[in-house]
Amino acid sequence: MTTREMKIFAAEIRKTVLYGLDTVKSGHIGGCMSMADLLAVLYGEVMNVDPKNPQLKTRDRLVVSKGHCGPAVYAALALKGYFPMEWMKTINLSQTKLPSHCDMNMVPGIDMTTGSLGQGMSTALGLAWGLRYQKINSYVYLVLGDGECDEGQIWEGALFAGTKKLNNVIAFVDQNLKQLDGYTKDICDVGDLRKKFEDFGWFSQEVNGNNVEEIKNAITIAKMQTDKPSMIVLHTEKGKDCTFAQDVFYNHHMTFTEEQYEEAVHHLDEILSLIHI
Repeated sequence: MTTREMKIFAAEIRKTVLYGLDTVKSGHIGGCMSMADLLAVLYGEVMNVDPKNPQLKTRDRLVVSKGHCGPAVYAALALKGYFPMEWMKTINLSQTKLPSHCDMNMVPGIDMTTGSLGQGMSTALGLAWGLRYQKINSYVYLVLGDGECDEGQIWEGALFAGTKKLNNVIAFVDQNLKQLDGYTKDICDVGDLRKKFEDFGWFSQEVNGNNVEEIKNAITIAKMQTDKPSMIVLHTEKGKDCTFAQDVFYNHHMTFTEEQYEEAVHHLDEILSLIHI
């Protein structure tokens, strides 16, 4: 995809998240919106995947450890054709195939079940270690939340990956500066994440996580590393481009009205029209 096409894809992911959550009028809006640009780059340009063959042995894997943002991943998968768009309207409903958190047993295209924060780090590294053992030259992409980095399991994994030089791991921290109860710096200040991962033996970068071109370029550089795992810290805005969430303090999990939904979709349509010009 071109940069323009990835921008369009990101806006469509945001619209599709809202489309899916509109049935229950609630969900983890903030984090879904902040990571949409990353998903557009991964599924639109970077990852070796095949919607017609979700279990392709040589595919790249994606582990979204901040599993509560499953609706954003589902949106990307639906837009890529992994399953019918109609499934999105069933998120969190009884008998749904799309539970709120990523589920590999129910959803085509999900590589690892997540939700208990911190555990996605360990499972992603296990996948990467297994691929290396099998001599499969695929990447494991891992998405962490900045609040999630309070978990000790993150740093155990960081030490393991650095020690084992897992260069087939490219991880991201969605640093939108908020977690469930407020600002990350006020709850458990993780400090300079780029430097912290560097100290654990990772190649580290930081970019604007709502800029698809910067994300793509950082991944290209990460793939040049031959003896280290890579971390890309994404500076993002929680609730990005969602009118009822972007400038709200408590925007981790939100309820919304039909009027708010329609206003948000209209705003995203305006963004799309500007990109198309």
